[in-house]
Amino acid sequence: MDELLKIKDLHVEFQSGGRFLPAIDGLSLEVHKHEAVGIVGESGSGKSVTSLAVMRLLPEEGCRVSGEIDFEGRDLLQLPEKEMENVRGNRIAMIFQEPMTSLNPVQTCGRQIAESILLHTKATKKEAGDRALELLRLCGIPNPEQRMKEYPHQMSGGMRQRVMIAVALACDPVLLIADEPTTALDVTIQAQIMQLLRDIRAEKDMSVILITHDLGIVSDFCDRVAVVYTGEVMEIAPTRQLFSEPLHPYTEGLISALPQLGQAKGKLPTIEGVVPDAGEMPEGCRFNPRCKYATDKCRAENPPLTELPDGRCVRCFYAKGVEKA
Repeated sequence: MDELLKIKDLHVEFQSGGRFLPAIDGLSLEVHKHEAVGIVGESGSGKSVTSLAVMRLLPEEGCRVSGEIDFEGRDLLQLPEKEMENVRGNRIAMIFQEPMTSLNPVQTCGRQIAESILLHTKATKKEAGDRALELLRLCGIPNPEQRMKEYPHQMSGGMRQRVMIAVALACDPVLLIADEPTTALDVTIQAQIMQLLRDIRAEKDMSVILITHDLGIVSDFCDRVAVVYTGEVMEIAPTRQLFSEPLHPYTEGLISALPQLGQAKGKLPTIEGVVPDAGEMPEGCRFNPRCKYATDKCRAENPPLTELPDGRCVRCFYAKGVEKA
């Protein structure tokens, strides 16, 4: 498969209390053409920061970014801002977590969709308006002619999310980043939004990065999954393999905490402890204070991300298939 996006040794640090603390620490990930990759992990693991780094939307003040983000043969971190503007919203588009804060409250939904088309193409205002109407129809919005004239506050959360998707699709991107696209939506609307993304992905044949904490959504949508913890990749595997045979204890814990149909009443399994603060990272493996398998070696050394013969990657000294030192 051809690589579309390659993130290599990405580091993101934020200034806090007079020092820089790591949010992303040496993260590497590839996305191939026509592939859907899930990035999963608890809150605070660095999922959204990774997406903002790809889009070059992190603040310039109080933030340091290094590494490589190679997209279509160019390192996005080295592009002049003017060239990045031609990539952002055009070749790469993003659906943000909360559409009410991402959409402009004083512009109609139709105008916000058309704005992206006018910015990145040579379309006339009429052509952009027609395209916006077409996108609202594509995204399953009823009475699109009326919705074109409405403001975000006049719509439900599900409708606003569909407008966000329409904005993202305005210029036919080759890569779509969906950051928690179903947050704060009820279960029925969640299913509708994910089905819409699935249909659009198939129709447009584009690549997708799905960022979420919901493993159920990932299992049904993604081809591969990257499990992230404290800004590091713990495991990367094809979706079916990840769920049937998780290699990292963190992945194992996340999957075991999923409720199952027919499961006996009682307390769900949990991962003890919490994600450590960026300024208080443990020695050795970042996960060792919460890992029931941790040894003295885990507490002293941080294992590298190791690629296994079958192509899976795991950051654990004792995972199946990793050569023991």
